[in-house]
Amino acid sequence: MAQENATRQSRLGAESRLDSFISTHHMPTFLALLRGVNVGRANRISMPQFQALLSGLGYTGVVTLLNSGNAIFDAPDGAPEKHAANIATALRTRMKVDVPVIVKSAGELADIVKENPIASESNAHPRLLVAFVQNVEALNDLAAIAPLVRPPERFEVGTHAAYLFCAVGIRESKSAAALQACAGKTVTTRNFATILKLRALTQACSD
Repeated sequence: MAQENATRQSRLGAESRLDSFISTHHMPTFLALLRGVNVGRANRISMPQFQALLSGLGYTGVVTLLNSGNAIFDAPDGAPEKHAANIATALRTRMKVDVPVIVKSAGELADIVKENPIASESNAHPRLLVAFVQNVEALNDLAAIAPLVRPPERFEVGTHAAYLFCAVGIRESKSAAALQACAGKTVTTRNFATILKLRALTQACSD
């Protein structure tokens, strides 16, 4: 009897450890995007600092990409907008960096990539801007730049994001400048090449 109890307790302990492992390694994955960091002298933050800040907030599996404020992280629960508010507050209070933060789930990011209505070859991806918003209702405000778009440029507003193809390059595009200016603090943009890298990271973290 004693041996059976010991075996049962051992099995229950193993199952508990397995459940803990699964819950830790299968948490939802999110993408955090900062707007306007490391441009000029204002709002400077290194990516190791950003990674440490997210880890300090209790997020796990934190990975950053490039120097423009992109991070992948895991969290047990919480809506994207809640994580965005938490990160923005921590940046402001702990690092004196006051910038908008947009957070999307891995599923939302996959939808944004899938929904892209502007087909392009891979060498054109750096010229394809994608505008992210926390509240999709803000996408309606971006329609104002449509009159500025001149072929072969293309501009499309989707369900989850807006897309602007700058045929001659983003820096040379007046419509790109208008998109970034009229967006105010409600929108941040990334080129499609960066977005595909971020999607690959979210997929790797979710596996």
